[in-house]
Amino acid sequence: MNNIAKKIGQNLKEARKFKGLTQKQVADVFHMTQQQYSRFENGVFELNYQQLWDICKLLNITPNDVFDFEI
Repeated sequence: MNNIAKKIGQNLKEARKFKGLTQKQVADVFHMTQQQYSRFENGVFELNYQQLWDICKLLNITPNDVFDFEI
């Protein structure tokens, strides 16, 4: 599993929880199942540019927030 994808997923998870949303609520906005969205947060699937942009808008964060980690 890609360590970068896992770190991005962890940052998304923290932002989602800070916003007070469940995985199911986020998944519903993007017309996917909770299990599909969970794979992004767990680093199993990687987000494409559009998905990243849309999730950042929903969570009121920037892509810089998502990529904020030590490599």
